[in-house]
Amino acid sequence: MSKALTLLLFIAMCLQLIKPLGYPGLRQRRDFWKIAVFAIVVMMVTVLVRP
Repeated sequence: MSKALTLLLFIAMCLQLIKPLGYPGLRQRRDFWKIAVFAIVVMMVTVLVRP
């Protein structure tokens, strides 16, 4: 599941660079770093929750 989530977030970052997604906070191409920060936080939470 975590690999699928990683791939999905990577695709979202690539799409953001090509054509902005248009969501609040992601209206410009340079906002792709926000998706990267979200991905890092999600991966850290996943590592903390796993036994």
